[in-house]
Amino acid sequence: MAFDISEKLVIGVASSALFDLSASHQIYLDSGAEQYRSYQEQHLDVILERGVAFPFIRRFLNINKYFPRQSPVEVVLFSRNSPETGLRVMRSIAHYGLDISRAAFMTGASPYPYLPAFNTALFLSANEGDVRSAIAAGHAAGLVLPSKIDDDDSDPELRVAFDFDGVIADDESETVFKQEGLDQFHAHETLHIARPHQPGPLAAMFQRLALMQRLEERMQRKDPAYRKLLRIAIITARSAPSHERVVTTLKNWGVSANETFFLGGMDKARVLSVFKPHIFFDDQLSHLRTAPDGTIPMVHVPFGIANRAAPA
Repeated sequence: MAFDISEKLVIGVASSALFDLSASHQIYLDSGAEQYRSYQEQHLDVILERGVAFPFIRRFLNINKYFPRQSPVEVVLFSRNSPETGLRVMRSIAHYGLDISRAAFMTGASPYPYLPAFNTALFLSANEGDVRSAIAAGHAAGLVLPSKIDDDDSDPELRVAFDFDGVIADDESETVFKQEGLDQFHAHETLHIARPHQPGPLAAMFQRLALMQRLEERMQRKDPAYRKLLRIAIITARSAPSHERVVTTLKNWGVSANETFFLGGMDKARVLSVFKPHIFFDDQLSHLRTAPDGTIPMVHVPFGIANRAAPA
């Protein structure tokens, strides 16, 4: 019987997000494809250092260990490498014990057209062109930004943080704010307080993670000693009265977050440095400021009005 990936929550990850490929990439830029291929062959057994998305992916895969019967999640490697030059990546995956067995090697091409074939709910990459192409094609994708790696092996909890507008929800309200200002934004949200937002690019990912928490709740009812694995936060620049439409939307979708912050324009890093997510998604680069030690993994979602070029 063929493997049915349609029931899985699937994350596609590029090798550039999972591992630190900066040295390899520099050789490719400086010396071309042949020297890059030679370098990878010579370093085949040199394990790659962990990349920005590694702590998130490792914990995400651990969900299957807690729920072996359902095995609800899957990670697929998407790589611009050829299968030959990708051997080092696969050996590094095996070294770290990551349960990743499915891969697409594109030999220089962008992998985004194949995201639907793997039922991918999210694609993470450090290649900005690939991410923007995926978003433009209607797929959920995020650009992993450089940061330090802080991966505490003794901490099994998976903490995921999302911005709201342009990430979980569409950019309808963000458009009002950008074009008409804060007062009209609040007036618009008050007028439409009972109307849920349309889904944004990461809505399906957020909803599936939130529903996965119900598995944990059932597990905890059976076993009070069970320690929950997953914590989800929404960290938004909204404040009262526009906060109510966020609540309306989540209630309509039948999901919620563990923690929700309405910051009213405060620097999000103040909350992020306490919550310490293993990944944070925001559509605006201006919000993607790291905590003081630079160890918060930030992902830019280049969607909506905040990411459209201003007219000339």
